[in-house]
Amino acid sequence: MSQIEKSPVVELVETRGHTTGAEWLTRYSASLMGVFGTPQRVLVRGAGCLVWDADGKEYLDLLGGIAVNAMGHAHPFVTSVISSQLATLGHVSNFFTSPTQIALAEKLLELSKAPAGSKVFFANSGTEAVEAAFKLARRNSGAGADGSEKTRTKIIALEGAFHGRTMGALALTAKEAYRAPFEPLPGGVVHIPFGDIDALVEAIDETTAAVFLEPIQGEAGVRPLPAGYLQAAREATTKAGALLILDEVQTGIGRTGKWLASEDAGIVPDAVTLAKGLGGGFPIGALVTFGPETSALLTAGQHGTTFGGNPVATAAALATLHAIESQRVLDNVRSVGERLRAKLAEVDGVTEVRGEGLLIGFDLDADVAPAVVTAGLEASFIVNSPGPRTIRLAPPLILTAEQADSFVQALPMLLQTAKDAQ
Repeated sequence: MSQIEKSPVVELVETRGHTTGAEWLTRYSASLMGVFGTPQRVLVRGAGCLVWDADGKEYLDLLGGIAVNAMGHAHPFVTSVISSQLATLGHVSNFFTSPTQIALAEKLLELSKAPAGSKVFFANSGTEAVEAAFKLARRNSGAGADGSEKTRTKIIALEGAFHGRTMGALALTAKEAYRAPFEPLPGGVVHIPFGDIDALVEAIDETTAAVFLEPIQGEAGVRPLPAGYLQAAREATTKAGALLILDEVQTGIGRTGKWLASEDAGIVPDAVTLAKGLGGGFPIGALVTFGPETSALLTAGQHGTTFGGNPVATAAALATLHAIESQRVLDNVRSVGERLRAKLAEVDGVTEVRGEGLLIGFDLDADVAPAVVTAGLEASFIVNSPGPRTIRLAPPLILTAEQADSFVQALPMLLQTAKDAQ
């Protein structure tokens, strides 16, 4: 009997007998909007760092739902907490609150070392967290309480930035292919060269409302900001009265071996956006505002969400954070990440390895990255290619050294297969 036939959800799915991956994909193309293209596989089950497709094939998941499945698939503690909360109270709307919502907000303020007067807004995804941050930036307009003219209208982001695909977040995202079909986008956003401190300082002036930065650009191929960049950004934004907003949707919640990738910079930002790994696979996002002045910029009625911060999502996040802490997962992220990066750098055909913890990008000596993804699937590895020569890895934070080694050992064969396919 196949894995999908064993699943309790089978009674809710019309399988029409034993449905193969190809048959599922035919049904997919007939019923779902094609914004994602054709899915690579139909996945039906997961456990830890492994997943299985509709045809019963096993894969080592080195992408983790794009940095989402922090504790892997079907983590017993996380799933038990979600089930228990859903059986108790699933949704209440934001006319009310719940103990899990309050406890999670308190926990995020603690983990982010936020000063007194800091606050949290819960959303459902990373792009929604960025939308909230975009509106926060708009409120830092410099307009007087008497309604006097706004003096701050410029918002700065970086070339190569990816902040999401909703309209405000898309205005911050740099990739022209994502932007062009939906212009005109919300105005006032300018993109400056990545990693150029002089260009940053020159761009920030009294008309700047906010600067949005990813400590490590994930979609651009895992590019860390250079040393000193965040410190320079903090100094310049403080001087100009602008907000410094850090997008840690992909880099936060232990992905780099720290709760926030920006921790080591020794700065206090004005806001941080979180999502992806926060819910351990359950949809949730958050905007953390630092200090009473920034936290007061959005007031009652100026922003909201129906599902954001609901009891199940916040319970899932609390369970994920507890599991990361109690199982010393950050230690694993640092040790396995360092081992994996070092071993990747020794592989012939790998020209550069970047990243921190278990957010890793490595470049190849030929434009074969998409073919490596295909070869990886055939060899039971799930990886991602954000560029023609770049492979991105963002596995569950519980990846073992043995699992990491198995990919490194297979990589030369994957590279050769990809080159042979050209």
